[in-house]
Amino acid sequence: MEFAQSKHAISTLLAGVQWLFFLFTNTVLVPLSIGHALGLDAPDLAASMQRSFILTGILCIVQALWGHRLALMDGPAGVWWGLVLGIIASAPTMGMDAATVAANLTGGFILSSILAMALTLFGFLKLLQRIFTPIVMGVYLLLLTFQLANTFFKGLIGFNEEGKWDLKLAGLSLFVMVVVSLIHMKGKGKIGQFSLLGGLVIGWIAYAALFGQHDGTASANTGSLAIWNWMPWGKPSFEPGILLVGLVAGLVNMTNTLTSLTAAGKLYQQNIENKRFVRSLLFTKSFSVIGACFGLIPFGTFASSIGFLENTKVLRRAAFVLGAALLVLVGIVPALSHWLATLPMSVGSAVLFIAYLQMFGTAIRSFTLTSFNDKTIYRVALPVLTGIGIMNIPASAFADFPPLWSPIFSNGLIVGVIVAIVMEVAIRWETFESKPAKQANQ
Repeated sequence: MEFAQSKHAISTLLAGVQWLFFLFTNTVLVPLSIGHALGLDAPDLAASMQRSFILTGILCIVQALWGHRLALMDGPAGVWWGLVLGIIASAPTMGMDAATVAANLTGGFILSSILAMALTLFGFLKLLQRIFTPIVMGVYLLLLTFQLANTFFKGLIGFNEEGKWDLKLAGLSLFVMVVVSLIHMKGKGKIGQFSLLGGLVIGWIAYAALFGQHDGTASANTGSLAIWNWMPWGKPSFEPGILLVGLVAGLVNMTNTLTSLTAAGKLYQQNIENKRFVRSLLFTKSFSVIGACFGLIPFGTFASSIGFLENTKVLRRAAFVLGAALLVLVGIVPALSHWLATLPMSVGSAVLFIAYLQMFGTAIRSFTLTSFNDKTIYRVALPVLTGIGIMNIPASAFADFPPLWSPIFSNGLIVGVIVAIVMEVAIRWETFESKPAKQANQ
């Protein structure tokens, strides 16, 4: 009995560490990139990273215990991440400096989060569930897979601003991908569940052997108390244009929760009650308001967690809570933040690239209950290919668009989902579905 308990404890610990790397890798680049865009100095940038780790970890624990009660990551929302970077880049064309934009973004974060909570309490979620059909969810997951795969593929090959890639680094990444795949497919028993952790450790060691010590993405060296600067982006302002874009982004971000919990419910073989959707959204938006007061972008439920869960097969909440608690510890202890920041992003990208392959299967399974023919294929092909097409167009091509709307129209994921929703609402697809064989033969 004691041996079995010890074995279970070790398994949970390893799964928790694996979750830690997943949470860290999906969090670290957001405050880093936004901090650089806003021109923050090193101490403020480090403090922003620590705050992000702590609040993300606490939110994940709260969600797992009292919110949706699933092992799903909640962290800095990808939809907001892209929009914020786009708005900051457009600041000169709007006649604003970075400080003014930051203050308006803070106002947008707070107002959009409060509006989302109000809509949730007044039953908007039911309308959203009717709009977000299995086809729309499948389109969302498919485009999210393409977007993430593109991002992490560039990372694993060392793609730089000059449009070149590092062949030696790409070779190492290929080796890491093979290691992760072999452990996942060939590993017996619980070994296969730790394929991502095994790939990270082996890849990290191999990187150090080939390239020497890595300096990391950033160094966090701020004291645990000094990091809590109230309104570091300035007093909230409310510029109408930024508010409008923020409200749109807030509504789109709500679909992350809907998609994630619906897909996770199938994985857990559970029927997710409406109250769990509501609790999840309320916790996410409450933390988004708190985060905005400390210079962080709004939070969202990560649909990409589904790919991680399907790859590892570790559905235990205990392991997830442990990983989230470790992330909080990383934020509190600057030395741990600095150590994890030395993880080569090429290795992390290679591991996550394999993890997100599973999400492709989840997206495809969303379409299995639909009968496709030469007409109904439009309901999937048009939004997906439109979204992919936009993803492959440089952001500079949207320079002539209105500055505030450019970040939305240049986002293939958002445009693809909007197209899918419009087509689902406007067209009665059942009239185009294939007729029964006996009618076809008459």
